[in-house]
Amino acid sequence: MKKAEVGNIIEFREGLKGVVEKVNENSVIVDLSYMDNYRELDLEQRTVVNHKNYKIITL
Repeated sequence: MKKAEVGNIIEFREGLKGVVEKVNENSVIVDLSYMDNYRELDLEQRTVVNHKNYKIITL
């Protein structure tokens, strides 16, 4: 599996999308404010996603 890099857009957890801000050994830190409906979903701005749990949308 290819690991995401900083700036990539990833999708995880049934449709959530975000921009990768930092790549760690086992996970990435993702900025969720990329999504148009971010405020409506009442989510934290950033979250951590394991490399096994996302797919890269754009490079």
